[in-house]
Amino acid sequence: MTFTATTHRLFRNSPVPRYAQLAGLLRQRIARGVWIEGQKLPSLEALVREFEVARVTVRQAIDLLARDGLLSPQQGRGTFVTGQPAQDRWLRLETSLHALADVYRDDKPKLTLIEEASATPALQPKDGKPAERYHFMRRVHSRNGQSYCVISIYLEEKVFRMAPRRFRRETVVPVLLELPKVKIAKARQTLAIASADVEVAGHLEIPVNAPVAEVRRVCNAPDGTVLYLGEVTYRGDYIHFEMDLRP
Repeated sequence: MTFTATTHRLFRNSPVPRYAQLAGLLRQRIARGVWIEGQKLPSLEALVREFEVARVTVRQAIDLLARDGLLSPQQGRGTFVTGQPAQDRWLRLETSLHALADVYRDDKPKLTLIEEASATPALQPKDGKPAERYHFMRRVHSRNGQSYCVISIYLEEKVFRMAPRRFRRETVVPVLLELPKVKIAKARQTLAIASADVEVAGHLEIPVNAPVAEVRRVCNAPDGTVLYLGEVTYRGDYIHFEMDLRP
């Protein structure tokens, strides 16, 4: 089978290697139970036709998942599902500021700084009133070699200057709660389901348009000033969100 320059819509305009994108899609099918443990995958030719990629791309994707223990290619028999993606990678989205701080206090991710500057956040009317100046950082958080979120951080400049070294090296919320001169009177968090754009897909090593969770966190001083705005994009397979429903 030969292919023209036409690219399957799932892989368009992405800096992530085609085989890695395909591996992500196959991983999602296993995680969702579309393919269960012990089940045989569609043939190599069927996957080539479905995703409009070369045979070598499918083989590379299968090899990648085989190294993760999810698939087992067997000569003359086909490829079988042998495991499930690890569920301990899920990150809990807590509904209180202190519980959220505890999650990050106990789990120290690797922080990779992408950008740092002075910048003005795009605040919404319900967020509160803006401070005079903000310190901006954009970075990628990763654990065990896997990037799981991209975050844009806006910290009121005076707050940032209280612990610049810690804010650069640690997650923000625990540091905020430990600063004695900082009083947080109100905090809110919103979550939306979206799809990864080219930049996010590149940082998180997922296909373009893969599901992601967009979280927006705002912390206010007693006078309503926005002390912290965090805009976080998580890999969809890293999020676990629970809420107690009152009867």
